[in-house]
Amino acid sequence: MKCVIGNQVVLSRPPEGPLAAQIGSFAKSVSEQGYSLASIHRRVLLAACFSRWLKQKGVGLRSICSDHLVLYLRYRARHRRPCEGDAAALRHLIDFLRREGLVPAEKKPTCQQTPAERCAEAFGQYLLEERALAHTTIINYVPFIRCFLEGRFGAGRVVLSRLRASDVVRFVQRQAPRLHMKRAKLMTTALRSFLNYGRYLGEVALDLAAAVPIVANWSMTSIPRAISADHVRQLLASIDRSTAVGRRDYAILLLLARLGLRSGEVAFLELDDIDWNAGQVRVRSKGGQRNTMPLPIEVGTAIAAYLRRGRPTTDSCRVFLRAKAPTRAFRGASGVGSLVRHSLERAGIHAATKGTHQFRHGLATEMLRQGASLGEIGELLGHRHPQTTKIYTKVDIKALRTLALPWPGGVR
Repeated sequence: MKCVIGNQVVLSRPPEGPLAAQIGSFAKSVSEQGYSLASIHRRVLLAACFSRWLKQKGVGLRSICSDHLVLYLRYRARHRRPCEGDAAALRHLIDFLRREGLVPAEKKPTCQQTPAERCAEAFGQYLLEERALAHTTIINYVPFIRCFLEGRFGAGRVVLSRLRASDVVRFVQRQAPRLHMKRAKLMTTALRSFLNYGRYLGEVALDLAAAVPIVANWSMTSIPRAISADHVRQLLASIDRSTAVGRRDYAILLLLARLGLRSGEVAFLELDDIDWNAGQVRVRSKGGQRNTMPLPIEVGTAIAAYLRRGRPTTDSCRVFLRAKAPTRAFRGASGVGSLVRHSLERAGIHAATKGTHQFRHGLATEMLRQGASLGEIGELLGHRHPQTTKIYTKVDIKALRTLALPWPGGVR
């Protein structure tokens, strides 16, 4: 006797076991996440087979845990050829049951933190709550501090009042040679921030931040790698805007190229951030800042086209969503970076870098060429310090040679 699940999936017989009553709602949930009919059928069939196996083993609904997935997959592999996505599909099922409150969440074993780890974690919480630093900054800072504290105190109690300038200098001298210059500078910045945090707590009396050695940095040693205006035009022209994915990619690339947004600013852009009447967009910049920028007609038209004829129906408040199921927002900046990399490859553009920052550099370079001041460039790019914008005053000697006048006396 056949059984139809969610008006989409036909099973050879009705579901049995502890999950029988939930398979229909599971199929609906999978469908709403944008999975194809073939994927929905695969997940529902696995759920039905898993439920039948649970019944044979005498496992009740509230007793289901991840261990049962492992045992069932081993059992299944002995009877039929395993598929690569079976484990992920069953985890998807368990996650659904937990969200519905039908299966209790498993308690993760708590690892006993060392004093150094606890102190470093407290520092990260301070940066987040008191300093409003970006999560990516905190993720970069905390490991350096944990390493510093473990090197000084080992597994013992952390007493910040015992820190001395020699401890700080020794740590930097030992670590800096192993790191790329940018990472070494990040390490010293993190260390200064932590030592200031120690003074904030009242546990460090001396200004140990001043003892952190300066990593050698020859300012403005290289010209920013910017995408050329011709390559931007070639890239935008290569996007197929007749598809939903193309309309999304085109809107994202325009935000990068015309407004110079960072990849994270694009990924976390929300529907309420766009003021269509005023023609403005609010951007969540680094450090928790919110900047309001004018929304060019070209960019606004591209975003509107995606929202009307490309963006899947979802409860997410983010503007841009993943193209593949499950339908959800980008988890972070890496999603936008991946989109840019693949777009450049499809367009046949062999750029010096595949990252998103080349669009910021390209926009700034073009503005400077057209006579914009550094202040105007810095304001558009959201730079808090003028020194950051000075990077665009670098001069390409090769480009200057094309402008050089011939020597009056000729060449002998």
